[in-house]
Amino acid sequence: MPRIIIYSTPGCVFCKMAREFLKSKNVPFEEKDVSNDMKAQEEMIKKTGQLAVPVIDVDGKIIVGFDKARLAELAGIK
Repeated sequence: MPRIIIYSTPGCVFCKMAREFLKSKNVPFEEKDVSNDMKAQEEMIKKTGQLAVPVIDVDGKIIVGFDKARLAELAGIK
């Protein structure tokens, strides 16, 4: 299984969709709330150069936004 990190905020609808998609496929992930965790926010900005969420890091490959097909591909979900 790849290591997946979702950088998110509590009110983000697309963040919620990404979480629910991974949970529905029983894919483990780590979530970092960039609205409360400044270190996580800095990590996210370093990876993407922007503040948009969600940012999904799948073993170093970055997805900005919720791209279900790309996330499934990178996470090995069939």
